[in-house]
Amino acid sequence: MFIDEAIITVQSGKGGDGAVHFRREKYVPRGGPDGGDGGRGGNVILEVQPTLNTLSRFRHQRKFRAQDGARGAKQNMTGRSAEDLIVPIAPGTLVYNKDTDELLGDLVEPGQQMVVAKGGRGGRGNARFATSTNQTPRIGERGEPGQSLLLRLELKLIADVGIVGVPNAGKSTLLSVVTNATPKIAPYPFTTLEPNLGVADLDEDTSLVLADIPGLIEGAHMGVGLGHDFLRHIQRTRVLIHLLDGLAEDPLLDLAQINSELALFDPQLGRKLQVIALNKMDLPEVRQRWPELQKALKKRGYKALAISAVSGENTRELLFQAARLLGEADPPAFEDGGQLPVYRPQADPRDFTIQREPGGWRVLGASIERAAAMTYWEHDQSVRRFQKILATLGIEDALRKAGVQPGDTVYISAYELEWSD
Repeated sequence: MFIDEAIITVQSGKGGDGAVHFRREKYVPRGGPDGGDGGRGGNVILEVQPTLNTLSRFRHQRKFRAQDGARGAKQNMTGRSAEDLIVPIAPGTLVYNKDTDELLGDLVEPGQQMVVAKGGRGGRGNARFATSTNQTPRIGERGEPGQSLLLRLELKLIADVGIVGVPNAGKSTLLSVVTNATPKIAPYPFTTLEPNLGVADLDEDTSLVLADIPGLIEGAHMGVGLGHDFLRHIQRTRVLIHLLDGLAEDPLLDLAQINSELALFDPQLGRKLQVIALNKMDLPEVRQRWPELQKALKKRGYKALAISAVSGENTRELLFQAARLLGEADPPAFEDGGQLPVYRPQADPRDFTIQREPGGWRVLGASIERAAAMTYWEHDQSVRRFQKILATLGIEDALRKAGVQPGDTVYISAYELEWSD
């Protein structure tokens, strides 16, 4: 089954905890602190794998979690950093933040990578906190929490040439004749319910990747008949083969309708170079009406070909015309401007808010919640360090202005603190 949209959850690994330890050896009564740092948590990385052409794997697995870093150890030994989690995706995948609908990246090149969730750094061991005035620090850091993100993946096929037209114009038949693709073919409209890709080899130096886009109908730009789902796959193509149904009541009207739908969905689509071809020339009635249609198309400024996808008549010339236009077309433009995307949060992590809750106050903010998660609450020096962070970020003053009283409970993430001046 062709899957071109998916929603997944990614969770990077937590950093390993720093160790609080003191050197203890015979004849070394005051060995000093030797707690090592924790290892870095694993990143979650999306990587383009050229052998994939759908997002179907995400039907069965929608949660991806990287490993945590290892804890630091005595003798200043740093914990092992976790391996990154590589998630393969198909070329042409757009990555959105599901919660904000922000475009994070557009992945198109084989092997291209994008870090979507950065692993937490390892906490520092107590050896890192030793000073001339505090030679036995009972203080350390727990590992930084990982990042969690809800992503929406959207696939736009990458093809040189898109084959468009009304339902039953013969697009799938043409694709099967000129390439190695095997789409479903039947003599009734809407046989093709999903895009198909194929590769046509014209000669030793020229090959085309073609996409058979399901038939478009009036109102497709508004989503009628799954129009949005189909139209977006044409956005990647650089040249269009516009196939007209030789048995249609008015092929010229069909041509105008499809071009209108393309332009209404995306003005860039309306400006793409096109090769116009009337199909089904193997039928006598179509061959008979071709001179009249050719004259009418020429009058409207179109130089059209007459082909038969069934017999192969003029299909090779059609592909060579498409290849010539491809050489004239603008280079492909991708949605991120060609820059390798890396997810970066937009908000200042030092910002915080204070909310009144039954029985206390809740402090919300990325930096302070991270600091709370990284604090060893069982060590007094670590608690005093956390209090300094509260003062540095301005949270203490903000709580006083809000009206906090001695004995009130202050909630920070999953932690409950009792306020005292």
